[in-house]
Amino acid sequence: MRKRAQRFERLAASVFKHSQEGIVVTDMYNHIIDANPASLRLSGYSREEVLGKDPRMFSSGNHPRSFYTTMWKAINEFGHWQGEIQNRKKSGEFYTEQLSIDVVSDRDGNLQHYVAAFSDISYLKEHAMALKEIAYNDALTGLPNRLLLQDRMQQALSHAKRQGKQIAVCYLDLDGFKPVNDNHGHQAGDQILIEVARRLQQNLRTGDTVARLGGDEFVLLMLDIRSTSELEQLLARVLKTIAEPYALQDTTLTLFASIGIATHPPDSEEADTLLRHADQAMYAAKQSGKNRYAFFDPSEEQKAVTINSIQREIQIALAREQLRLYYQPKVNMASGAMAGVEALIRWQHPEKGLLTPDAFLPAIEHSELIFDLGHWVLRQALTQMRAWKMEGIELEVSVNIAALQLQRVDFVPSLKALLAEFPDVPASRLQLEILETAALQDINAVSKIIAQCAELGVQFALDDFGTGYSSLTYLRRLPTQVLKIDQSFIRDLLSDPEDLAITKGILGLTQAFQRTVVAEGVETIEHGTLLLKLGCELAQGYGIARPMPAGDLPAWMDSYQIPSEWKKANLDYSI
Repeated sequence: MRKRAQRFERLAASVFKHSQEGIVVTDMYNHIIDANPASLRLSGYSREEVLGKDPRMFSSGNHPRSFYTTMWKAINEFGHWQGEIQNRKKSGEFYTEQLSIDVVSDRDGNLQHYVAAFSDISYLKEHAMALKEIAYNDALTGLPNRLLLQDRMQQALSHAKRQGKQIAVCYLDLDGFKPVNDNHGHQAGDQILIEVARRLQQNLRTGDTVARLGGDEFVLLMLDIRSTSELEQLLARVLKTIAEPYALQDTTLTLFASIGIATHPPDSEEADTLLRHADQAMYAAKQSGKNRYAFFDPSEEQKAVTINSIQREIQIALAREQLRLYYQPKVNMASGAMAGVEALIRWQHPEKGLLTPDAFLPAIEHSELIFDLGHWVLRQALTQMRAWKMEGIELEVSVNIAALQLQRVDFVPSLKALLAEFPDVPASRLQLEILETAALQDINAVSKIIAQCAELGVQFALDDFGTGYSSLTYLRRLPTQVLKIDQSFIRDLLSDPEDLAITKGILGLTQAFQRTVVAEGVETIEHGTLLLKLGCELAQGYGIARPMPAGDLPAWMDSYQIPSEWKKANLDYSI
């Protein structure tokens, strides 16, 4: 029996000595009477330094007195306590322990010793913090991500409700950021996003939050807003800061931002709803001109529902072949010769009849659906050009290209592949029309795309010319062969001296830069007569012909004759 006890004692002593877990034994008065090697390694003290001392020597000082009161209450009542505690090594370094303390009593239940067993879990805590950082923060900028933003919005809403305060959720999207990645690379794009994050953090108040949802989308959560004017001053400062130049390795860029704002109260108490409303307001800011902010309008909610409904219907229309291309002739008003046609989309709606683009295109111009629709239009136009060629009709066909489609990375390769499917259709007879305002958003990128398309043989026309307030520099740098004078100037040409002066100015520019000019919106014989006298021969409009189905065009071409007034018009360019 004694040998067995001795063996057990030797085993216990071996476990005490070789355990990787720190073990400290105290007497009933909580003075250390033994400490194993692992505990000495963890604490950094020697055996002589700890014997006879109170374990409070390891205390970090980071726990309140109530923590130890609760701990000793559990030890005295239940004979055991277990939990996490932060202690200090001899070097002064803090570390976190997983600690358990047990009471050792004799056979009669009298307290003899306390045994504490502990291990350093600092690494596990740091790893957990790192995982939490990954889970709650954006990897690129270090800003809170959507998950952490959601949590802070909930806290902000609760605080606002208790204190009767107002909060603002501001959804920020950079204007024209996509071309940065396309033209300068993703590394440059990341560099700008990091700088945007830094500028936003510097411009907000203590307690406010800047979060990144992904891409170039950020959210500003602003607390304790005292007035609308205060909020507007803050956002004006943010817009100004974002618009300051960004220095890249080989160039300097200027970007702007659009911001949508939803406030509570009066808006919803739900975080998701507030964020959605701010997002909708941001799109309203973009549509009204960009580089500005807009407050959520409750009527926009119904607009968003309508837009989503139209988008679903257009997807169905594409699948069910409800879309059509109509063609509007462009003619030489001096000779009567055909100068080409413009392809214009129509929707043969099963219930609403034939719809023009203004009834549905605005709903998809900022969505991915514009790519599908744009590709469909190009394919249909090329298909029709092939069919006309087989009939002996060879015409230049103009196709409108949306800004989003034009700036897509694969636009030129996609166009090249599409042209390869129609080797019998000369690429030189395809003309792509882009809005002047879209071209000026990123003139460098657009110029490169136009040059790449020119290598394929495709021409470009600048549509709605005069509405974008182009400088002479822009006109010189954009390698477009054709300029189309916007119909808003032509419509009142006969009655508005300012429109007449603008038209004269545009015609003078086109002559100086050796560009072809086409007047849109010629509605009467008188419009055409005046334009001829001004030196503009090419035109389109209801005064010449309305858009028509492809099948009607040959007969119209056979029968069309220019008015006698145009034949007699005196082409005096000095009027």
